[in-house]
Amino acid sequence: MTEIFQGNFTQQEPIPEEGIEAAIAVMRSGRLHRYNLGPGEVGEVGLLEQEFAASVGAKYALAVASGGYAMGAALRAVGIGPGDKVLTNAFTLAPVPGAIAAVGATPVFVGVTENLTIDLADLEAKAGLARVLMLSHMRGHLADMDRLMAICDAAGVLVIEDCAHTMGAAWRGIPSGRQGVVGCYSMQTYKHINAGEGGFLVTDDDAIAARAIMLSGSYMLYGRHGTPPPEAAFDEVKYTTPNVSGRMDNLRAAILRPQLRNLDAQRDKWNARYRVVEEGLSGTPGLCLTTRPPEETFVGSSIQFLLLDWPSARISEVLARCLKRGVELKWFGGAEPAGFTSRYDSWRYAPSEAMPATDRVLKGIVDMRLPLTFSLEDCAQIARIIRAEVGAVYQAQ
Repeated sequence: MTEIFQGNFTQQEPIPEEGIEAAIAVMRSGRLHRYNLGPGEVGEVGLLEQEFAASVGAKYALAVASGGYAMGAALRAVGIGPGDKVLTNAFTLAPVPGAIAAVGATPVFVGVTENLTIDLADLEAKAGLARVLMLSHMRGHLADMDRLMAICDAAGVLVIEDCAHTMGAAWRGIPSGRQGVVGCYSMQTYKHINAGEGGFLVTDDDAIAARAIMLSGSYMLYGRHGTPPPEAAFDEVKYTTPNVSGRMDNLRAAILRPQLRNLDAQRDKWNARYRVVEEGLSGTPGLCLTTRPPEETFVGSSIQFLLLDWPSARISEVLARCLKRGVELKWFGGAEPAGFTSRYDSWRYAPSEAMPATDRVLKGIVDMRLPLTFSLEDCAQIARIIRAEVGAVYQAQ
């Protein structure tokens, strides 16, 4: 009898009861705005900023409305604006080039390897074209951060890390987001902690932190932040930095705080599911898995594999056969963007040149979420279905 998977690839875990109770308390108070505080009160957003900064070892954390807002604020805070160029991954999601374009800058795309990390040889070749790299740790894959930072430091390139898929991850024990001058994170529903929408920006730089706080819409109430830089850092920027309001509110912060405390345990659960699927797919003819380096501590909230050099029609057939059996796969190789799976040549506001080696990899990338609502047995069944359908199509080629 043919197996049919009955699970839901977009169903997340419920918000912890502690977060629900804290959110209800905020609603009962009526004080949702982050600056609506009593004397000596830090508030839910300020406490979340303190706790997140401590969790990654940063001096400053700013809680904002979304991960995309965090990236835009980071770019503005390091001085990027109209006419500038910004290096970024060819393999990423639309909010990354969108943040670059939104400040009037132009993305310069850097290639992707078969391990789905930024191509460091291509980065080195293009490092002289821009003074900032917006590094996307796409789908939770960390490049060799030692070599990447050496390339960027030698070229005088500032690194802003997009850690939407790597909150809780690390390279050689250094938390993701802490190698560059700024780290940006997302708390959108499908990320590692869930507020529906939300973001963080972290940095150790006083001036960047001050500019980002002013950008977020502090109305000169920057002293009410959880991790504010010294007053002197605001002396000049408070008069010259526009208000581009993107604050987080106390309601979302209340929901997030208990989730943040549980992030390490959640990472272990995701990785257990990842390893079950990885083991189930290992050795499938025609299917290539990525290699995880020992220096990387990852969060396996999704898994990717490559159907390298397969005809498009055959990849589409695999996706259709898997979907018929309840397994929802996403493909980055389609000619048209679909859902989250747009790619660098889809973004016509961001001009690009052909990248044949990268196009070959992108054409073969198949992506799948691993929500924690799946059991280990679910993951084993999903792997069996994918293995069977890939195998059937491969043998028919």
